[in-house]
Amino acid sequence: MAELRGRGKHPLAGRTILQIIPELNSGGAERATIEIAAALAAVGARPLVASEGGRMVSELQAKGGLWRAFPARSKNPLTMLVNQRRLAELIRAESVALVHARSRAPAWVAYGATQRTGVPFVTTFHGAYSGSSPLKLRYNSIMAKGDVVIANSAFIAERIARLHPFAAERVRVIERGVDFRLFSPSEVDPARVQALRQAWQVAPGERIVLLAARLSPWKGHKILIEAAQHLMSRGLSNTKFILAGDVQDRGTYLKEVDAAIAKAGLGHVVRRTGHCADMPAALLAASLVVVPSTEPEAFGRVAAEAQAMGAAVVVTDLGGLPEVVLAPTGVDAGARTGWRVPPGDAQALAAAMEEALGLGASAREALSARARAHVLRRFSVERMQAETLAAYAALLVR
Repeated sequence: MAELRGRGKHPLAGRTILQIIPELNSGGAERATIEIAAALAAVGARPLVASEGGRMVSELQAKGGLWRAFPARSKNPLTMLVNQRRLAELIRAESVALVHARSRAPAWVAYGATQRTGVPFVTTFHGAYSGSSPLKLRYNSIMAKGDVVIANSAFIAERIARLHPFAAERVRVIERGVDFRLFSPSEVDPARVQALRQAWQVAPGERIVLLAARLSPWKGHKILIEAAQHLMSRGLSNTKFILAGDVQDRGTYLKEVDAAIAKAGLGHVVRRTGHCADMPAALLAASLVVVPSTEPEAFGRVAAEAQAMGAAVVVTDLGGLPEVVLAPTGVDAGARTGWRVPPGDAQALAAAMEEALGLGASAREALSARARAHVLRRFSVERMQAETLAAYAALLVR
């Protein structure tokens, strides 16, 4: 992170920056929280994170972050009011200079606390935040009330301007970043790939189609299962479909996914594997990575990381994903880095997957090279870190 330190003392050196997020288990918002904490530590700032904890707390602390237990998940209005006072007390006790909220419930808490304490308030739209009722729009609007409002993509910036026009002048597009020191084929020991294949019970010679996402309905697991059924009926063989991700909503959707697998008769080829702690190895192991989301992704972190690993990708033509994956008609076929399909269309998904899996060695190597060059050029974590810290500094050094 030498480029973050620059020459001389950084404007944030000695400052305490607080990020607040519900928990630190998995996901793009959680990963960004740790990446920004690491960047802050590198320039001599105090990176404080308030959350209910999670498996990523140890990684946060290893990278210089300071964790404070805080009931940030609660959506109970009375609890949130109490939490505003608690957070204001934490801000004063820790001499916090700026608060960055990364989710709606903690953003309401942080907004109240920063109003009490007079410190700057930053938000990041990590999702498209669906809902059109007046109550839902009111709840979502807190993410547009930051002194700086960070959008993960041009799609999100346009959405903020349309739904929350009062915030348009405060929006800054800072695309998510990929850590190319981790997501690089040359940095992954083949033994790590082999260990995952064994854990997932994938036989030698079998290909892996990977969907890496928490088990939420809008992530498109059932669309992939339907597409897999189409492919198997057309004679696809020697392929396993891996669903890697945490269970959400107390397992309700998990039961739906399991029922869909059973109904399609695909229990022998579709596997749920739970959280994956080694995503670089998982992406390198995959012959194809799919992101079949049925609702807009704010950015498309997995699609970017997959391309960094040289994997073929098929994504939904929705939300921020078209900014991450280049495909006709947006570019000529010779510039393709992946495939884009309409949301919810299992037949189109199956057709794109069949084309991707059918590539010859030379065509696949060329696709991989284009994909990696594309994300290297646009989506580095260092750029994301530097631009986020610059946004903080602009609020504090005036």
